[in-house]
Amino acid sequence: MDNTDHEKAGREGPDGTSGTPTGGTSGSTEGSAQVRAATEAALLDAFGGVLGMVETTVPGLVFVVIYTINHSIAPSAFAALALSLVLAVVRLARKDTLKHAFSGVFGIGFGVLFAMLSGNAKNFYLPGMLYTLGLGVAYVVSALARFPLLGLILGPVFRENLSWRTRNPGRLVAYTKASWAWGLILLGKSAILFPLYWWGNATQLGWVKVALGIPPFLLSVYLTWIFLVKAPPPIDVIAEMEAAEEEERKADTEREKAAQAAE
Repeated sequence: MDNTDHEKAGREGPDGTSGTPTGGTSGSTEGSAQVRAATEAALLDAFGGVLGMVETTVPGLVFVVIYTINHSIAPSAFAALALSLVLAVVRLARKDTLKHAFSGVFGIGFGVLFAMLSGNAKNFYLPGMLYTLGLGVAYVVSALARFPLLGLILGPVFRENLSWRTRNPGRLVAYTKASWAWGLILLGKSAILFPLYWWGNATQLGWVKVALGIPPFLLSVYLTWIFLVKAPPPIDVIAEMEAAEEEERKADTEREKAAQAAE
């Protein structure tokens, strides 16, 4: 985050500290580091962290490895599903959110269902591919509409809710750029996978899908981080509401004291 951007943003940062440096170069550097750290933490929280990458990649890897060896759908599919369930249990043991714990299970479960009912191993990957395509379209459409999807995802994480739309135009620009990045990367991934689904075999599709699991995700997260750390700090509207409630309580207390003194 540039010093000039940070100095212009006289607002509270996502960690509750002031977005405006309190003194010289050292204060500016410290404030920039706080924004970077808060942005990194928010991205990890929103997208599931390292375990999230494992959940979206390793079950598919297990499926394609076993299928490459025996060309049998059932053992490949159920091994992938079993691993996904184990990862969900790990999430629950760590007291992660239910969304993170079960999103991978549902995705793998639909893949198993599609593959088993159709008898086509390629359909194990179809639900995830359709989700990727739909999400890519949603990112692009939301960016075009100036209501970027990434702002809706990260706004609550940064405790800014929708304040970036009306009160923090620099954040709106950053979320729009990041949504474009996610949309174009996901659509590019779909442009590679769907031709393989139509004209390739299940093994080819599986290995390419595994290879395209983590790198596009990391690129999208990195670009999002770049855009957000250069944007003004988020406005902590939750803290503002809590402060307003506290002021109201103090005012009520003062009125009660005044009324008692007048009696």
